[in-house]
Amino acid sequence: MNPGSGKAARRRELPSRYLITPQPGEDLRGFVRALQDSLSGLGGRHGEPLLVQLRVHGLQAARRDELAREVLRCCRDHGARLLLGAGAWVGEPAARLFGIGADGVQLPARMLESWHAADTPRGQLLAASCHDLAQLLRARALGADLVTLSPVLPTASHPGAATLGWQGLARLCRDAVPPVYALGGVGPRQLEAARAAGAHGVAGIRAFWAGNA
Repeated sequence: MNPGSGKAARRRELPSRYLITPQPGEDLRGFVRALQDSLSGLGGRHGEPLLVQLRVHGLQAARRDELAREVLRCCRDHGARLLLGAGAWVGEPAARLFGIGADGVQLPARMLESWHAADTPRGQLLAASCHDLAQLLRARALGADLVTLSPVLPTASHPGAATLGWQGLARLCRDAVPPVYALGGVGPRQLEAARAAGAHGVAGIRAFWAGNA
């Protein structure tokens, strides 16, 4: 079988909604409950499958990995696929990151230049956070399966930041090979507008998270 055919199939199967978690803080049990509520509220197994990214910084390594495995179990229970925010494992052996058993990783923009295509094990999804054309082209060169492009609209997490707007998103989508998720000030209600601009789907934190963290 052509290895590229498997990658193409994985890309076609990507859902249109991408939930990105807030940082978990100290109440890890509460964080997992909020994730369960979020996945249930978004349809869980009764609707389109979801993609989830776990962002987890500042935790001791063993506690971080334990949380990641619990989040993975939660995602499996809800029929969702899990990507790990690779920035939380930077500087550690890749075996520790990929040993969690998640479906793949998402690279922050700062890791795009230091990552190599061979660093991604076969069968794992590779996602990349992009904000401009140069980062998008680098993600494409790495063979990324999907990218997030942000910020599309004004967002509370980055007040005053320059935004792409729908026209800027459309221009970048024309240069994208991996499926694009619009991120920043968008949610499920903006899915139609994102697709009209050429995106595959929408990603977000506040618009997807129970309690609007």
